Formats: sequence, structure tokens, C-alpha cells
Amino acid sequence: MSHDPKRRFQLAPAETTTAGPFNPSLADAPPLPIVDFAAVGKAPPTLLDTPAKAPPKASTVVICWTEAEWAALQQVFCGATAPLAYSSRTKGNWPGWQTWTADLPASAPKGWDHWGSYRLVEVNGAPTLLLKSNTHLDFPGASALEQMVRLLISNVQPTLILSTGTAGGAKPGDHVGTVRATSASTLFEAGTARSGWPIYSNGWTAGKGVLGQPNLAQLLSPVPATAAAIATLAAQFNQHFGTHYGLADLDPLGLNKADPVPAWFDQTGGSASLLTTPTFVVATTAGNLANFTVVEMDDAIIGKACGTTTAFASVRNVSDPAQAAALPAAGQKNWGSAVYDVFGFYTSFNGAVVAWAALN
Repeated sequence: MSHDPKRRFQLAPAETTTAGPFNPSLADAPPLPIVDFAAVGKAPPTLLDTPAKAPPKASTVVICWTEAEWAALQQVFCGATAPLAYSSRTKGNWPGWQTWTADLPASAPKGWDHWGSYRLVEVNGAPTLLLKSNTHLDFPGASALEQMVRLLISNVQPTLILSTGTAGGAKPGDHVGTVRATSASTLFEAGTARSGWPIYSNGWTAGKGVLGQPNLAQLLSPVPATAAAIATLAAQFNQHFGTHYGLADLDPLGLNKADPVPAWFDQTGGSASLLTTPTFVVATTAGNLANFTVVEMDDAIIGKACGTTTAFASVRNVSDPAQAAALPAAGQKNWGSAVYDVFGFYTSFNGAVVAWAALN
């Protein structure tokens, strides 16, 4: 993940053009809806007073990582009374959130001046701390991210830390928008055999009351990744990069076309693990990483810091499915970035809904 909160990837040098950054667009992009919590017999989260300077005590911490994820978290957890416009996917601040700078290392690198932004809400009768992290595995690095999690454990004293956000698909059957919940994470280590990659797991299991209800589908929103939208994105991609890829080259299994109802999988409490990577690693349609749930860039460090003292879990949404195995690395990276940029706002909304459901 690039530490730029607007994007999960940076352009691959081999396909960077003189036209500048690629900013794909979606015509007639729908807003995020208001969540109908009553459809599953639950009340919406309620806002609590949020003190400044440092996060207060809470039963659960829910962490997101990018601006699109932050917008979705705001819409689901913070009392939305109106649909949320597509333009909000790049919004860099929200009312009622506080900036966390307490205990920041004196040696903090340039460009990193706060741990993140936080807000306190009540979910299912329990105080829940929402955190939009500004601290990532790639920047300012693993030690800073681990330190942030340890501060949360010691100061907030949660019984659970739940990471939610976008991820690359690992399974060749997962379409854009698929959501997978797990309570185990594996840390990729270059130059080390896969059998030697560290695994962090715990027995936390999501609440089945809402997560197991078929009515949960009524709370989810269709991802507007239609065949026409994907074709338009491919045309924009080729024009910008000067390439001539067909849809069969970019998306041979049709994974970038969304399911009519986003699929969600509760794999918490078992051995199912996501893969955390410190740099861009591609899961492909050949199934090279299909034994993992998704590929992302932070959560194993949370598991490492939590150890056996605090439960941890992940609810990750597939914002960019498994990449075409035949594409060159630059094409895989830039196409994945384009799909995330256009549709990550919507996949993040459904991921946030499933995260809320997991706490009920």
C-alpha cells in the first residue's frame, strides 16, 4: 500500500507516462446509501463524545486505512442521514474526528506527523473506537505500526482490534466487492520459503446474530462494476498508458464484474489466513496465492503486536481481484490500482457493513 491515503498502489515505472498520474473516472457514479439497520432488527451506532489528544478507552477498535475506506466507515458507523456522494472518496477529514498525536516518536520521519484520526461511537451497547490510521507497514514502517497497536492495547484497553478495508483478491473465484472476515494473518517474507512465513492467529469468532442473517444482503450496496463500466475503464487505461489490452487480457475470468449481491464469508475462528505484504505482491488467476483469503499491507503487524493478550481480526473487501497471470507486472499493478480507484469506495462500504455486523 502506498502511504498516499488516496491509493493502494503507485504507478509502476514501466508504464508511467508523460501524461502524469492516471485518474480514472466512473460516469454517473451512484452515492453510498443510508444503512437500513432496522432490516436486521438492530439500531444504528450512536455517536459518543470524543476527547481530544489521545483515544479514550473502548471495548473494540475498528481500524481503516485509506480515504475511500474512511468515507465508508463514516457512512456506516457515524449516523449518516443522507446518501454519500462519490466525490467523498477522496475527502481528507470528517467532522467530530480527533487527530492522535500523543506519544508520537521524537524521531518521526518527515511526512508523518500523527498516528491517525479517531472517533468514539457505541455499537451494540459497547463503546467502539473508530481509527483512520495514518501509520502503515510501508510508511513509516513496521516498528511504528507495531508501536501504534501497542499504544492502543495499553491506553484504550480493547478486547478486540478489528481491521477493515480494501485488499487484493487472492482467490480466482472472488469478484470485486467480495468480503472475507478472518482472525489469522500471515506475513510475507521475501527470500523465505512460504512454510517459514510467520502466522499470527487467535480464536476470536464474529457474532453470528447479524452476520449469519440472509437479510444482511439488504444492507449491502451493489458495486457498480458492470460490464460496461469495466469496458470504459479499460479504454481509459489503454489511452493513458498507450497500451492495447483487451478485456480478455486484463480480466480473463471476469472477476472485475461485480456480483449482483456482494458475497461475504465469515472465516473467523479457524485457520483461514490473509496475507500481509510489505510491498506490492500479486495474487493471480493462476491461483499462486489461492490458499490465502486476500492480500493486503498491514494486518499481520496488528496480529504480531496483539499476541495472546488482545483478540484481533480482519474484515477485508476485494477492491481489486486476482490479476491476469499473463499480464506483465507493470500491467497487473496499474490495472489493480485503476480498479481500486474507481470501485474501492463501494467495496469499502460493504466491508464496513460486514464489520459492523461482525460486532453484533
